[in-house]
This record gives sequence, structure tokens and C-alpha cells, in this order.
Amino acid sequence: MKPSDSGYAPVNGIKVYYEVYGEGKPLVLLHGAFMTIGLNWGQLIPELSKTRKVIAIELQGHGHTQYSDRKLSHAALASDVEGVLDHLKIDSADVAGYSYGGAIAYQFAIQSPKRLRKLVIISATYKSSGWLAEVNNGFKMMKPEFFTNTPMKAAYDAVAPDKTKWTKFMEQMIASAGTPFDLGDSNISKITAPVLIISGDNDGLDKIELIKTYQLLGGAICADFRPMPKSQLAIVPSQGHVSLMMQTTTILNYLNSFLK
Repeated sequence: MKPSDSGYAPVNGIKVYYEVYGEGKPLVLLHGAFMTIGLNWGQLIPELSKTRKVIAIELQGHGHTQYSDRKLSHAALASDVEGVLDHLKIDSADVAGYSYGGAIAYQFAIQSPKRLRKLVIISATYKSSGWLAEVNNGFKMMKPEFFTNTPMKAAYDAVAPDKTKWTKFMEQMIASAGTPFDLGDSNISKITAPVLIISGDNDGLDKIELIKTYQLLGGAICADFRPMPKSQLAIVPSQGHVSLMMQTTTILNYLNSFLK
């Protein structure tokens, strides 16, 4: 499927690549670490774009967006997303992020609340302790050579403007992944937009921390005694971190129901 529009938005000293599909209320898609638009969202975009204006973004160093020595930070990447919206003259949008993109989506909700309608977080957390210890230990052990001969490397090579930057990009991302972060419980509790959290039951997220997150958003109550919260939590059974994004029909049903 070809985008109706694509290009680069000059924001914060870099040029961020985006693709636009369909018409309707805008929905921004933010991919996971080391991924591209097609690799992360390729199966969902054709369906989502039937009723929505889908804006898919490739974050710093990913896919078509060139590698930069600019320090990676959640704040900078979330600011890039807002810059793309400015470039496309979009006042506000729904935002959906997977994994690394979900953390950026949380940051966008915190620093650009007036630009956000609804937020969808797929298999992501806003703090390092939201992952199980084995996941955080895995981040610390990652090396660029682990990604040789993977779909991520193939997708990068297919679209990157300078394929020689792969190792530098990997080193930058791995260093970022191994750096503890916490966007703040108080900041999450201040998010006023409705939030849908989708998680695999075995996707590496600490489910105790996930429930605490949902509580910060007003959920995990007894809705028989009180009004149903505007935010939602979906746990998809028998799914890991990678396999969850392959459940196209399940995720599409959740998105369509929540974003209507």
C-alpha cells in the first residue's frame, strides 16, 4: 500500500520521515525500537486508513530518518512528533505507540497534552522498572551484532538513506535502552486523555507495575459501584512482546472500539 503523502519534516535540527494514509480523524503511529513503519505497522495501516487519516512516523535514526549524533531522549523524540504535526498543520490527534514508541507516546501525552485526543500504548512502559528484571538485564547485554541477519536489519537496509550508519545507530539505541528512565508517576496520573493499554500476558512487562499504571489512569476499580473509567486495559492471552504485534485482528478490534 502506497501512502497518499510522504516526506520529511524539518524539526529540532533533524528531518523526520513520515507517511500519510487515508482520510478522517488523524491517528499517529509510533514504531518500536530498531523498526520501520512497514515492519511495525504494515499489516494494520491498510485497515486503519479505511476510516482514519494515519500518520506514521520514523523516529530519529530509524528507517528513512537519517542517523543523527543528537542525544536520544524521550523529550526530544516526543517534540519531534509534535513538530511533524505542526508540519502537517494538524492541531490534535490520537497517538498509538508500540514498545519504544509507546514510551515516546507517554512522553508526548505529558508534554503536549493539548495536541492529544486519545492515547494507545501497546506493550510499553513509562519507566525502566515497568519491565521484568530479565528484560532490563537483556537490554544491558545487547550488542549490534545480535541484530545481524534479522528482519530489523533487512528493513533498515531497504530504506535507510545511509546504510553505513547502522552500527552507530545500533550503538546509540543500545546505550539508550540500557539507561534507566522514569517519566514519573505523577505525570502519568495527570494525563487527562483516555488511554488504552494493550499488553501480552507474557510480553516482558511487570504486570504488577502495569496494574499500578492503570490505577494512576483511574482504572482497576469496581465499575459496579462507580462509573466506568475512561481508560482501558487489555491483556491478550498467550502473547509475548513480538508476537503481540502480529495479532492484527485483535489489535485492530481494540483500536477501532476505543478510537471511535
